[in-house]
Amino acid sequence: MDDNFPVKYCENPFALKEGRSAAVQRTFPPGTARLARSFHRQLPSYKMSPLKNLSNLAAMLGLGGIWVKDESQRMALTSFKILGGTYAIYRVVKSILGIGDEEEISFSELVSHATRAKLGDLTFAAATDGNHGRGVAWAANALHLRAVIYVHKFTSQARIDAIARYGAEVRVVDGTYDDAVRQVMIDAEKNGWQIISDTSWEGYEDVPRWVMQGYTTMFEEAQEQFAGQGIVKPTHIFVQAGVGALAASAIGYYHQLFGANDPVAVVVEPDRAACLYHSARVGDGRPHTFSGDLDTIMAGLACGDPSPIAWDILKDCVDVFLSCPDYVAAKGMRVYGVPLDDDPFIVSGESGSVTLGALMFIMELDELAGLREKLGLDRNSQVLLINSEGNTDPNHFRRIVWEGANPVPRAYRRGYR
Repeated sequence: MDDNFPVKYCENPFALKEGRSAAVQRTFPPGTARLARSFHRQLPSYKMSPLKNLSNLAAMLGLGGIWVKDESQRMALTSFKILGGTYAIYRVVKSILGIGDEEEISFSELVSHATRAKLGDLTFAAATDGNHGRGVAWAANALHLRAVIYVHKFTSQARIDAIARYGAEVRVVDGTYDDAVRQVMIDAEKNGWQIISDTSWEGYEDVPRWVMQGYTTMFEEAQEQFAGQGIVKPTHIFVQAGVGALAASAIGYYHQLFGANDPVAVVVEPDRAACLYHSARVGDGRPHTFSGDLDTIMAGLACGDPSPIAWDILKDCVDVFLSCPDYVAAKGMRVYGVPLDDDPFIVSGESGSVTLGALMFIMELDELAGLREKLGLDRNSQVLLINSEGNTDPNHFRRIVWEGANPVPRAYRRGYR
């Protein structure tokens, strides 16, 4: 198998075969998703993002259904990240005000002048590949508070401008996303800022846990939407990962609901930033750094250091970790954008589309028949994907969708009738 093969996989040797994950119970105790969604319902312009059915593509691939939670239509930010950033800031404010975990305050009270006066000169800080920073900047702007957002040197100007549009100060770090995380830690300590991070480290776990809890609103919505289709739950979840927060939220949510009967869980990463895949391959049960410049078109997934609290959940609950080259995401973008007749059109950025590309290669390539069988992918399968972002970098989006950048190598192309 050559280095540019579409899908490399590693079965998780630590996956629980029965019982419930203690890590899931710590991070997603019963009632977590209800509380998060109760808060999000109050946000201006909140509405459920659609769950779209690619029924014709599913039939062509030999699957029962492909269901896409389309976060490109999540409010004005075209990304799921607003759910985690806003909920974490809400929990931080509650903590500062001395309000208990189970006690709720309204959004109008949160952004009131009285609350602002109690918070004083609070500054929120975050490191980001783009979307998380926008969510933090949006929430800080709503609270009339300062935000300082750190990005790495590969971040596109379009993503920087989108953050600055909400009044945040954007600082560019000469390094990777992980270097930006380290710099924000240093500067926040020096300046007394409150970090809002979706990755954890020793002594800093509450906020990343609240970010992950905020993401569960997506899956609480999805379960309502599945129920409307007469589906109890998806049989499979393919979810993309950077530090692992989104993946842990999706997989942890379903494990909390269904325990050992949860959906088959597959985590998909860029091969140039595959920290979770690498950690699983090392095989000692601990998270490991993926070295290199993390130069992938999947900017939102370009992370070298796993979040430890996310890893604890994924180690217990993931069935298979995948590593994919950039052209897999590019294929997914084009398929979403040029659907089969009667399938819905979906605008997907690079980080949002890699799961669809990976699923298609798994179903199409003879070399991956063994993986299909291990995962039990067949005409009874109902697969959930998350389109985590829309067109967040228009120039790069056009290069891929209009001009055919990152094409599928000829050896892995298939003729379609």
